[in-house]
Amino acid sequence: MAQVVIMPKQGQSVESCIVSEFKKKVGDSVKVGDILFGYETDKATFEEESQVEGTVLAIFYKDGDEIPVLSNVMVIGQPGESFAEFAPSAASNDAGKGAAGGTEPSETHATFGTVRGGTVSAANGGVERSETVSEGSSPSAAAIPGAPASPRARKLAEEKGVNLDTVAGSGPGGRIIERDVLAAAVPLTGLAKAKMAEGGLVAGAGSGLAGTVKGGDLKTWKPNHTDIPGEGTEFETVKMSNMRKLIAKSMYNSLQNSAQLTHMLGADARKIQALRKKAKKALEEGKIDANITINDFVCFAVIKALQKFPNVNSHCLGDAMRLFKAVNLGCAVDTERGLMVPVIKGADALDIISLSKELKKAADACKKGSFNPDLLAAEAGSFTVSNLGGYGVEWFTPIINVPQSAILGVGTLVPRPKLNAEGQYEFVPYLGLSLTYDHRAIDGGEATRFLKQVATEIETLEVEF
Repeated sequence: MAQVVIMPKQGQSVESCIVSEFKKKVGDSVKVGDILFGYETDKATFEEESQVEGTVLAIFYKDGDEIPVLSNVMVIGQPGESFAEFAPSAASNDAGKGAAGGTEPSETHATFGTVRGGTVSAANGGVERSETVSEGSSPSAAAIPGAPASPRARKLAEEKGVNLDTVAGSGPGGRIIERDVLAAAVPLTGLAKAKMAEGGLVAGAGSGLAGTVKGGDLKTWKPNHTDIPGEGTEFETVKMSNMRKLIAKSMYNSLQNSAQLTHMLGADARKIQALRKKAKKALEEGKIDANITINDFVCFAVIKALQKFPNVNSHCLGDAMRLFKAVNLGCAVDTERGLMVPVIKGADALDIISLSKELKKAADACKKGSFNPDLLAAEAGSFTVSNLGGYGVEWFTPIINVPQSAILGVGTLVPRPKLNAEGQYEFVPYLGLSLTYDHRAIDGGEATRFLKQVATEIETLEVEF
């Protein structure tokens, strides 16, 4: 019996995943444990293993597609078995729905076997389709006017003032998709219409009377096509990654919905530098099994300060405060895919060695893309530390991970003059500390006292190995 492979749900906050690469194609033999495809959430990557043996009968998407979780992705079975019942609506000739329950058809295709003359033949599955739109196709003259439209097409039609009843749909099952609306939004000459009907072209900026698009104004169709003067010669427009869009949305939301202010203070770093040397020697002698860094000591000191200032270890909910009994510490990590902030739950219950191990484990998991997505959400943390000292940054204004009430930025070590016990000035290493806080939740005086407490904890930290 044919078995369907669905898109797994990774974490409660994940609604869709992007297929990075299909490792198998239609007709390939599959064994239990074989990797079928790689996929990613906004901040983590995974691989889906086969749970059955058989042959790949169908693949309903292509590399790069964003697929809602729990949607049917592919089918594995024995040659000759039917799989039509597993096909997403767009692939099973349901003109009223999009692939996988709402995925934009213009970015989705179904692979049932080989393409012959515009018709997709099933791999021994008994499905014949002439409506399938192959990758890179454009609006067709044979499209069906008045067909159902995708959400993005409807939104664009409202913006452009296009009547969808007059638009010919070129998506799966004749569905109206985004590029159909774009084509209908501009006047075309007869020659331009004829060329577009042949496929592969979309309207560029019209050079004719009243902006009419002529044959020479047509361009090769590309996904996410934009029509901006100079594009292709003077500059290139690239689509943001899913993770970049998430970060952009989060940062904009943070600044728009909180009253942020930053205080800066330096902390004498001689104590933690001495502790770092002591820890390094203990590691070499086999007394400890963790390479404790300056950042680990700073985070340990921050935790101690948070325990004395519970209002800072909180979420600001607008008209209420969520005060945490435990310190759920977020620590910013720079990865190839962008900034991630994994959260260490109950960090206040850890000693310095355990905290160091957890921070390193979280950072490594983020760089591999395997950290729990639920622990990457801002709501999972109660306070965040962002350390740019390794890049030579002295001071900066970090942006709060709302709904958290504050975030601490840690800068590089800089020698500064300080008066010693003999009344003489000497240069000592100072660590730049930048506290951004939500003024709705925390007053300036309390924020200053907390920041000073962090500095005091750093300057007086005592740790035994």
